[in-house]
Amino acid sequence: MKNSFKNLFLFFDNLKFNYKTAFLMFIIAGGMICIIILSQISIFAIKQDFDVLFDKRTKSLMQLENVKDTYKVNIENTLSDFQKKQISNHQVKQIIELAQEIIDKNWRLYKIQIQVKNENLLTKFIKTTFIQEDNYYENSTLKNSIIKNIDSKMKVIENSINNISFSNTKEDEYTNLNLEINSISIYLTSLINYDLSLAINEKRSTDKIFNIILIFSIISIFIVFLFSVILSILIINNFKQLHNSLEEKVNEKTKELQELNNYLEIKISKEVTQNRKKDIIMFQQARFASLGEMLNNIAHQWRQPLGSITMIIQSFQTKMLLGKLTQNFMDEKVQDALLLANNMSNTLDDFKNFFSPNKIKSEFYIKDCIEQSIELSKYLLNQENIEVKLFIRKDIKINSFYNELSHVFLNIISNSKDALCSNVHKNDRIIKIIVSKYKNYLTINMLDNGGGIPKEILPKIFEPYYTTKYKSAGTGIGLYMTKQIIEKHMDGVISCKNVSHKIKDKRVFNCSLFTIKIPISNEKSKDENAE
Repeated sequence: MKNSFKNLFLFFDNLKFNYKTAFLMFIIAGGMICIIILSQISIFAIKQDFDVLFDKRTKSLMQLENVKDTYKVNIENTLSDFQKKQISNHQVKQIIELAQEIIDKNWRLYKIQIQVKNENLLTKFIKTTFIQEDNYYENSTLKNSIIKNIDSKMKVIENSINNISFSNTKEDEYTNLNLEINSISIYLTSLINYDLSLAINEKRSTDKIFNIILIFSIISIFIVFLFSVILSILIINNFKQLHNSLEEKVNEKTKELQELNNYLEIKISKEVTQNRKKDIIMFQQARFASLGEMLNNIAHQWRQPLGSITMIIQSFQTKMLLGKLTQNFMDEKVQDALLLANNMSNTLDDFKNFFSPNKIKSEFYIKDCIEQSIELSKYLLNQENIEVKLFIRKDIKINSFYNELSHVFLNIISNSKDALCSNVHKNDRIIKIIVSKYKNYLTINMLDNGGGIPKEILPKIFEPYYTTKYKSAGTGIGLYMTKQIIEKHMDGVISCKNVSHKIKDKRVFNCSLFTIKIPISNEKSKDENAE
């Protein structure tokens, strides 16, 4: 035994490393497959045990018990009750007819059930190969004889019941019928005991199959474990040899790297000193660039309200020259100018706090925000004969940043105004704003019939410093800032596409559509603060 094991060990030790690993994988995979197959066979055998015993035996026993009980309870006891005049002639006939149907049905099903062979090929193979079944308990001649006797007794009982005159029946007829019923009950009991013994012995055969499968499973596991241990030891030894050789090479390379490292440290220290000077210069340049960008943003946001204020001043001059300058007119225009000036002041605060993480949201009605944006733009819109239509079924209160959202509307209205003035006749210029709500989100659609945006430009409109206007007319940051406000500050989404829409007098126009989707409440922000 020791020599055999030693020879086996030497055989595997002389194999190449790749052969060892391949053989190990083969052993593990083959063993796992074998164990899986055996476990499935075991499960199958248990299922077969249940199916056979239940379908072939349990159901059969239940059918025989039903036949036996029907004879005893429904026929014998019913006749006894009739003799005692506890039930009527009509009732006893109905009960006996029903009992005969139950008996015939159960007996017929029993005969069909015992003729079915449920044993499958796998179970049969295991029994014939590994198990020497003892068939001494199975006596088909005896069973067939019992079944024939039961059949004959059933005919006798049926004939006796049919010949009985329930109106004038002799005592001897009842006695003979009861004797026949007792006789068939004895035969049924014998058949039940016979089938029960068969079921018990079949269960023993199934237990033997399960034990054989269990033994094979244990042997398979042991073989897999043995070969896996041997091959693992050999592979580990190979790894140790490889590790030692690699460790020597690593030591040699480490010395070379140490020398190289000393040289690099000197060189890096010089580079760091030079880079620090460059970083200081780049930091100053970044500050100036940020300041320039902020000034451009403010200039962009102020351009529109300054134009409106200019028009208000011009209106004062015009009214003065015409001698129509009234107090009501002055109050109205002063109020408008103050509103525009307040918006410009808010613009400074908004840009100052644009990247601040400590901004606070407030609750306001979306209609008020949109109408204020329209009011701030009314002078330029009226000058270009642009009509703004607002459609909102129900005013909605949201929790967001009022001034920033107003800037968004102003930017989109300004872009729409430029498109309308360039492409549409003065009498057909329309901006349409539609507000709707879905669940906890607010959707704002802003359309204009300015002919839409060219396809090659559409993907770039939200990019910073991209503009199709003259440098004196635009900076290319309006829509970029709009996207930043909606997506980064309000956790919303903004998109743009070209559509065809009956925006006026049922005439179809090519329109540009800006869609803004923002959350109504700040439940998300509350949860984050709570955490």
